[in-house]
Amino acid sequence: MAKRKVGVMIESFRLGVREGIKKAAQIGADGFQIYVTSGDMEPSRMSRTARGDFVHFVANQGLVISALCGDYGHGFLDAAKNDELVAKSKACVDLAVDLGTNVVTTHIGTLPEDENDPKWRACYQAISELSEYGEAKGVYFATETGPECAEHLLRFLEAIPTTGIKANYDPANLVMNGFDALGGVKVLKDYIVHTHAKDGVRVDGTPKEVALGEGDVNFPQYLAALDEIGYDGFLTIEREVGDDPVRDIVKAVDFLRGF
Repeated sequence: MAKRKVGVMIESFRLGVREGIKKAAQIGADGFQIYVTSGDMEPSRMSRTARGDFVHFVANQGLVISALCGDYGHGFLDAAKNDELVAKSKACVDLAVDLGTNVVTTHIGTLPEDENDPKWRACYQAISELSEYGEAKGVYFATETGPECAEHLLRFLEAIPTTGIKANYDPANLVMNGFDALGGVKVLKDYIVHTHAKDGVRVDGTPKEVALGEGDVNFPQYLAALDEIGYDGFLTIEREVGDDPVRDIVKAVDFLRGF
């Protein structure tokens, strides 16, 4: 089996952009994901020169960019906000092209059950536009799993008429929301282009993120499920809590390298 590609969400280090990327290289990661919705990485603040400099810096660290995170924290369920959000998201896709990655992840919002719900229709229209744009640019716009079960998300993805919309598979989000993280891999197999390596539990109905390998995501079975569908992309470590994220991420890299 080929070596698994292990990445890190740069913000998880809490060290800033450049120091975080250096740390990712230092601990033996293969690549990283980074937020581009604010700060110096925001597309409107990244000049052509800055984009080239960043690509050069990343290459000098011996890393690649597994994905950009273009999550503005609103989803696409409110039609009144979508013109602005779609425009910003397209700028993230353009940035991805310039930085040499083909995945932009986001949360599209918790999908209603009823396809006639105005929130479903608003999301459908916005994501259809972004999917078409991503397809034209050679970039996947990947929604993160977790707010709904895999089957419900699949129904939405299959309704989009173009191929630019995919899934960023986060097993912990599914577990923490009471959904089937293992079975969901097979359900979404044709859409998974990026994953987050994260763990969690659900205690008395309350979700809680924990260190990798200490939660209810059965990683041996989960990784076997990814192998079964032929997934050979990144396992990108995301650590959103904890007092010592660098320690936790180092342990997570070692944990994933053990499979």
